[in-house]
Amino acid sequence: MRIGLVSPYSFDVPGGVQFHIRDLAEYLISHGHEASVLAPADEGTELPPYVVPAGRAVPIRYNGSTARLLFGPVAAAKVGRWLEEGDFDVVHIHEPLAPSLSLLALWAATSPVVTTFHTSNVRSRVMQATYPLLRPSLEKIRGRIAVSEDARRTVTTHIGGDAVVIPNGVDTAAFARAARDPRWVGGPDRPTLVFLGRIDEPRKGLPVLAAAMPAILDAVPGARLLVVGPGSTEAARARLPERVRAATEFLGALSDEDKASTLASADLYVAPHTGGESFGIVLVEAMAAGAPVLASDLAAFQRVLDGGRTGMAGALFANGHPEDLAARAVELLSDPARLQVLADLGRQRARTFDWQVVAKEIIAVYETVADAGPHHRAVTHLRPGIERRAGGTA
Repeated sequence: MRIGLVSPYSFDVPGGVQFHIRDLAEYLISHGHEASVLAPADEGTELPPYVVPAGRAVPIRYNGSTARLLFGPVAAAKVGRWLEEGDFDVVHIHEPLAPSLSLLALWAATSPVVTTFHTSNVRSRVMQATYPLLRPSLEKIRGRIAVSEDARRTVTTHIGGDAVVIPNGVDTAAFARAARDPRWVGGPDRPTLVFLGRIDEPRKGLPVLAAAMPAILDAVPGARLLVVGPGSTEAARARLPERVRAATEFLGALSDEDKASTLASADLYVAPHTGGESFGIVLVEAMAAGAPVLASDLAAFQRVLDGGRTGMAGALFANGHPEDLAARAVELLSDPARLQVLADLGRQRARTFDWQVVAKEIIAVYETVADAGPHHRAVTHLRPGIERRAGGTA
């Protein structure tokens, strides 16, 4: 199949949606499909050969954070040319309602359209205000995918209909085989805690973790915190108490390989995110690398960690409460047997999100919409395995 994928977010800035699109494109290509990705990107950005840059994006406040998006008549012309030259069997648009290349592609597409909704925001004023203007274009969509039940509820609340739930994918084998970094390997007296996320984005929860660190250090004086992710490290470091600052290493944005190695070295991975998460890809990556997980009790995180018959694959603390985070972290760090159980359960749970599972379900959606024919407005029956996961139809 010839598949065109559209990213609303700039490929010169790391992010979960961009990684999802990149990994999906590479899976498709490695399995004999033709895939092209249209995405914003600054001039000179090093891009994979399958990515077509559409131009420089600008920072816009969207979904509780600052996203780099591209919109306007020049971008619309590039979208039109890409669609015409690609002659795609399916156009897969991510975040189709974002004021970006995605919305432009939805307006212009004539091939069967599949959309993926990543956002969890049931009170989105933007969606509520723009829905009447977007309704004719939404009727083009043959298959809707949501990465989680939270994202699915956003779809049903704002635009109606339903969506198939297919989670984000992770190359679990790459994380599982990552070597531990000897610099960060800890132990009972010097455990390593790891945080991964954008430093400047409060909803990623670094301030909550920083507020918990004094109590953790009181109980475990040798503990150290590794902070991985882009952002202003100098400003973040300056906000830390001196004692916490001395125990914290800011590693910046890491390559995929170094990120996996750092996660594999963690005695405890901490996800203190405070909201706005529809899935929790970082939890899956940490579990795949063998790191025990302690996460805020966001609904999206609970669903990722719930292994059903195997039990919770991670520990939880009360969202936004540093005292509870510290208490749970100290409790876990003093119980190596419990940490090992969480690591083992996490590895098992992570496999359900492997690309070998997830991509096959996405391809099944492609095949269903492509086979539906030009006179079908929307897909109403998907493969039984996908319908079971969705609890509904596309």
